[in-house]
Amino acid sequence: MILCCGEALIDMLPRETSAGEPAFAPLSGGAVFNTAIALGRLGAPSGYFGGLSSDLFGAQLCAALDASKVDYSLSPRSDRPTTLAFVTLTNGHAKYAFYDEMTAGRMLAPTDLPDLPATVTALFFGGISLVSEPAADTYAAFCQREAGRRVIMMDPNIRPNFITDEPGYRKRLDAMLPCADIIKVSDEDMEWLGTTPEELISRGTALVLVTRGAEGVDATSAAGTLRVPANKATVVDTVGAGDTFNAGLLAGLSRDGLLTRDSLRSASLDSLRPAVALGAQAAAITVSRAGANPPWLHEL
Repeated sequence: MILCCGEALIDMLPRETSAGEPAFAPLSGGAVFNTAIALGRLGAPSGYFGGLSSDLFGAQLCAALDASKVDYSLSPRSDRPTTLAFVTLTNGHAKYAFYDEMTAGRMLAPTDLPDLPATVTALFFGGISLVSEPAADTYAAFCQREAGRRVIMMDPNIRPNFITDEPGYRKRLDAMLPCADIIKVSDEDMEWLGTTPEELISRGTALVLVTRGAEGVDATSAAGTLRVPANKATVVDTVGAGDTFNAGLLAGLSRDGLLTRDSLRSASLDSLRPAVALGAQAAAITVSRAGANPPWLHEL
């Protein structure tokens, strides 16, 4: 099982009632949650770990996980509220207002970390769950605990506007990134981190993916770099595209028998190409429809 560790929340998206009144529609979301959903839909053994609430929104998140065949049995449940992200649009640009204080996800503690069964072969970390304490420190401790035991993938998905303690956040990422066997970043993330794929490989990472929008994806390993072109698509929006790419990559590596630490380090670029291409193909379907709505395997 590939266990996705991080945020699950409710995006409150602006709508208008039939009477013309402003309203908000609650949609399940969160970058790590989206990756878990996409993995389940692609037929990979998918799990989710994060603090889940017993409130009505927590029930909505659990129902979405169930519908996409994602195992969340390792996630602690509490009566704390679910994180809400209210979205407002100004000239097409989204602005977020987070209601996250004392929530089930935010208050995840080291005592909530599970003993993992042998069926968990890989862990995925990323998103805004790595920004806010105490959950961010809990995920960092989990990542460091499991490093070397299981494949670790990270997508920091850096959102500068969400960062309130940049020195603390950079310190946390500096501790986690060397633990990762796979790192996926955008070209903007790479610039913010001030590093290069080659430098990350030299520190011990087996595979670095740099997404470059319509230009495709660069995959770098000790064997060199290959570029996989982006699939052509009519873009409705890009919500969940990177999360879906992560899922497609992991599903492809699992399918091809490459999702082990030794296999990743000995893999040729040609053997990695199909998994990277699966990620790009799945992401292209996601951008062709509204919101984070990853494809099912039969749609590929």
